[in-house]
Amino acid sequence: MWTRIPSSSLRVTGADRVDFVHGQMTNDLRGAPTPGVVACAFLNVRGQIEQFARAYRRADDVYLHLDAGQAPALAARLKRYVIFDQVEIQDLSEELRTVHVWQEDALPGWDAAGGAAQTFGLGGGTVLGGRVNRAGTPGVDLHYLARHEEAVLSALTGPEAPLADLDAARVRAGIPDVIRDALTGTLPPEIGLDVGGPLPAISYRKGCYVGQEIMARLEARGNARHHLARLEGDQPWPAGAEVTADGKVVGQAGLYAAGGSVARLRKELAGGAAVQVGGVPARVLLNTPVA
Repeated sequence: MWTRIPSSSLRVTGADRVDFVHGQMTNDLRGAPTPGVVACAFLNVRGQIEQFARAYRRADDVYLHLDAGQAPALAARLKRYVIFDQVEIQDLSEELRTVHVWQEDALPGWDAAGGAAQTFGLGGGTVLGGRVNRAGTPGVDLHYLARHEEAVLSALTGPEAPLADLDAARVRAGIPDVIRDALTGTLPPEIGLDVGGPLPAISYRKGCYVGQEIMARLEARGNARHHLARLEGDQPWPAGAEVTADGKVVGQAGLYAAGGSVARLRKELAGGAAVQVGGVPARVLLNTPVA
């Protein structure tokens, strides 16, 4: 199966491209192979997430893949930090498209035993693939030129699945989507982006970046008050809805799918605890991923 991913994208070129992007993001781009891909966040000075991206390190550029509509804000942010850096930042959102292939061994031309980022031929053109777990098993985000879309999609095997099906699979697996789950403004360790989490996007050894001091403090003290969990409920709620227990706000819920959502919740809430999500009854499920 494959699913269209609403996307935007930036291309960063120039002699300083890797060092420049590396110095802005939470993960270790310098340590990635070429080609390689790492998930990352861009934080404010309080350590809160402003943007989430997957950064592809390639021989001639750094490609930043984001959710739809996110590229302009990240481009503006990056340009504010360009001083003497030899970099150019280009928005390619109108020129590129992305689909997610749910099972990597179902993608023609992809080497399941190869690296996490690969460039190969498909549908008569060249495509970029990145190994990404969006549904509980390794799949591939496939990036290609918009003008090649018909040829690329005709080369894919299996049926097209709607985005709602992919959301349902990732919620069952306990995997957050920072934008679709309305989790910007939170701290990465609170929503599963920490080392060992379902969507690791932090290196604590990479050096300075905006918000790094807060991340180092959280690592040293281990005192994040929230963590990623799941909620189960019979009625839908909007992404970002407040979660309350005994009249107190205890977190926020993500996008409702498959009878629940991922959620940022206070750690003291036990599995099975009864809560309200925007007035809708729900139950806490500790985030043990399921197939």
